Formats: sequence, C-alpha cells, structure tokens
Amino acid sequence: MVETAVFTYGLLASFVLSAASHNKRAQRPNPAIMNYIGYVLFGMSVAAAVLLTGYALWELI
Repeated sequence: MVETAVFTYGLLASFVLSAASHNKRAQRPNPAIMNYIGYVLFGMSVAAAVLLTGYALWELI
C-alpha cells in the first residue's frame, strides 16, 4: 500500500515540476489546478518532514 502511495506521489510531483518548467520556458501561466496540486504536494512533504522529525526525536529520548 505504501509503495503505491509513494509511486503516485512521485509521479504527480514529477509531472507538476516538469509542466511548470515547460510553462515557464514558454512564458505561459500555470493552470490553476496544477498550482493547487503543487501546493497539496508541498503540504504533504512538509507534513511528512515534521512528523518524521517528531518521530525521530521521540525515539531519541
């Protein structure tokens, strides 16, 4: 189950970053849905980093 979630996250992240870079080179604005997905992925990354840091600190003590 985790493998599927990680694969989907990676696929979405690579798509969003690649499309954003292509739009920047073409000097076009990004679609709103792509910005939304990017912000969701960013939030998931930050949440995972905070949770994993908290877990590491919890195990350290």
